[in-house]
Amino acid sequence: MSITFYFAPMSTASTVHWSLEELEIPYEGVQVNLKDEADKKAKLGPVNPNMAVPVLDHDGTVIFESAAIQIYLGETFGVDKGLYPKPGPKRGEALKWLVWTNVSLSAAVGRWLGNTQGEESMRNEAAGAQARKDIARLHAMVEANLSDRDYMLGENVSLVDFHLVSHFHWMSYCGIDLSDFPNVAAWVERCSARPANQKLMAA
Repeated sequence: MSITFYFAPMSTASTVHWSLEELEIPYEGVQVNLKDEADKKAKLGPVNPNMAVPVLDHDGTVIFESAAIQIYLGETFGVDKGLYPKPGPKRGEALKWLVWTNVSLSAAVGRWLGNTQGEESMRNEAAGAQARKDIARLHAMVEANLSDRDYMLGENVSLVDFHLVSHFHWMSYCGIDLSDFPNVAAWVERCSARPANQKLMAA
């Protein structure tokens, strides 16, 4: 088995990087300098026409988009490791949150950043304020989901937690705090303390 993982620090590849460490499967990491067009072209050009990370090459099959990679890792390796549900309703719940993270949550944060911290001529105060309200509403969904459980799918940690907590790390870096969401804050702290994440943070 051969797995090559294309990544860049402080990018959405962090979500997949965490999952790979938790799954304890061998892989070769290829770090890409996203600010260097030549490096991007040389490394990502052959594997991803989007010229973006993360990318996973498993025995010649190339997968990009972080949620797609998480689903693939979960189905291929995660079930046996106890980090992803077997086919059935719980699998559906996992898919729901993985896709929601990339489609709903990331989009809201992107709108907020673009309208408040992006190029000044492109900013829109009203749109930024609405995006911030949307982020709070989406946070409240996670807060409610964690009201009776330690992790997103129940009492056992899963790839869903690594994927979503990585996005919360990003939001924290962007200046979004969790003071109004104690369940979320405790969950982020609980997941972040895991050895695999600590290893990546120290690298």
